[in-house]
Amino acid sequence: MAADDEFVTPGGLRLDPAALSWRFSRSGGPGGQHVNTTETQVELRCDLAAAGLPEYLAARVVARLGDEVRVVASTERSQLRNRAEAWRRLAEQIDEAARPPRTRRPTRPSKASKARRLDAKRKEGERKAGRRWKPDE
Repeated sequence: MAADDEFVTPGGLRLDPAALSWRFSRSGGPGGQHVNTTETQVELRCDLAAAGLPEYLAARVVARLGDEVRVVASTERSQLRNRAEAWRRLAEQIDEAARPPRTRRPTRPSKASKARRLDAKRKEGERKAGRRWKPDE
């Protein structure tokens, strides 16, 4: 995580801290008395419309993730570590959604692959033809 007033993803996107909301609750599950008495589970929500992303990136991210992203982390015993884990997961999702889609480069089958395909079709046809009943037999 960055300084308190600014959140920067590993991909270099800056998020407005006002767009983030943190919520803490008791974790549950294994861990005994510690998880039953301390609020270690972290829920991090990010309002993508208010995140301060550039227009073109905001449109791409909202199209992929929706208006709000919600991440919950409760794997660690410490709230601090769960906060870091929640931020890491959120940043990972936003960076992945902001990445431009790869363009498909159309390809053609090679001459050899066409020959193999046609050969396989011919052999399959011969095998099926061999199963047919012939009246002279």
